[in-house]
Amino acid sequence: MMVRQYSEPLYWKIRRIVLNHEDADDVLQNVFMKVWSHLDDFKGGSSLSTWLFRIAINEALDFLRKNKNNVGISDNGNLLVVDRLMADEYFDGDETQAKLQAAIATLPEKQRVVFNMKYFDDMKYSEISKVLGTSEGALKASYHLAVGKITEYLKIHN
Repeated sequence: MMVRQYSEPLYWKIRRIVLNHEDADDVLQNVFMKVWSHLDDFKGGSSLSTWLFRIAINEALDFLRKNKNNVGISDNGNLLVVDRLMADEYFDGDETQAKLQAAIATLPEKQRVVFNMKYFDDMKYSEISKVLGTSEGALKASYHLAVGKITEYLKIHN
């Protein structure tokens, strides 16, 4: 029942971090394996969804740390993230969306996660605070910095 209810929202949280469909599927599978093996650790101090989102985000960030070559600049100067997105058969966006994702990929981890949760998931700062364990003020600052960096990136790369 938990897998049925949370697979899609967790998938999209993960996908916005790792960007690639196959990678997101792998991370999602790891999330549910971790949840299953640590189900006894859930004490109910937060909602189940908050606990699951925290695990999913941490797993996605761990995946990126282990696969740093997924985001970067290729030998010819192009962003690898754009190349990977445009080659992903499950990516249904256009070049503008790929550029936005490339801009997001240049952000530091925390800013990237906060931006994705606020911009794409339309989460309130209070919800993000529970998931990430960070103050709302710090989240607002991270989001503001992320928006500024994305805006600057898009100005330069358009």
